[in-house]
Amino acid sequence: MEKNVLNTDLSGKVAVVTGAGGVLCSAFSKVLARAGAKVALLDIDLAAAEAFAREIRDEGLVARAYACDVLDKALCCAVADQVLAELGPCDILLNGAGGNNPRATTDKEYYEPGDLDAEVKSFFDLDKSGVEFVFGLNFLGTLIPTQAFARQMLGREGCSILNISSMNAYTPLTKIPAYSGAKAAVSNFTQWLAVHFSKVGIRVNAIAPGFFATKQNAALLFKPDGSPTARTGKILAATPMGRLGDSEKELSGAVLFLLNNEAASFITGVTLPIDGGFSAYSGV
Repeated sequence: MEKNVLNTDLSGKVAVVTGAGGVLCSAFSKVLARAGAKVALLDIDLAAAEAFAREIRDEGLVARAYACDVLDKALCCAVADQVLAELGPCDILLNGAGGNNPRATTDKEYYEPGDLDAEVKSFFDLDKSGVEFVFGLNFLGTLIPTQAFARQMLGREGCSILNISSMNAYTPLTKIPAYSGAKAAVSNFTQWLAVHFSKVGIRVNAIAPGFFATKQNAALLFKPDGSPTARTGKILAATPMGRLGDSEKELSGAVLFLLNNEAASFITGVTLPIDGGFSAYSGV
């Protein structure tokens, strides 16, 4: 069991994590459980969520998996009722469901003369349904679970919502306009929610991860010989610390800090960059 570096004590708290069948949010679920929370792992892929919940239970901690589509409000509300009955009212909601889609991604970083008639997917070829899917999954996939679970927080002390934004929200990356725009919407929505819930004691913040190496994206970041791909080379050149982040170590501290009701009790409406200086660097 890894050490809780901030000594954040979430004993007695119920934490709900969406997208918990994925690489990052499964790790966040473990971090919250190790801090003492009873964790509900929600994912559209129940088998994936259950596998991670079992790993948490094998450590002697409390975790249950639930099948949930974050775009289905009726299902989200039904799962919220189930979590309430089985674990208790939600104290922490980590909105982690999200992602990109190839249908909303251009093939090239820059439009060049002739691309309109070439065998490449340019800006003009982006698929409307793909763009809608990306915006829905990231923005509505944050809004709808918040509608379902935040009602359990009303009138209770120490409740918190944590959203997952991205460095794309600050400066859009090439090739992924829909994802960048959707994450900018998540950051803006975080501020809106923080103000909206400020009179009922619910803090709302977000983290904006930069570029992290995970098993899931290793093939995109590195060549078979271990050297960085061209796109990774650009990322490293634009990151003052000169490396990718370690998702298992360098995101959990930010999560625990923002959910710590003593250390972060006066922090709300903030999107915290975790990016090795990427957002601070002008390139010169």
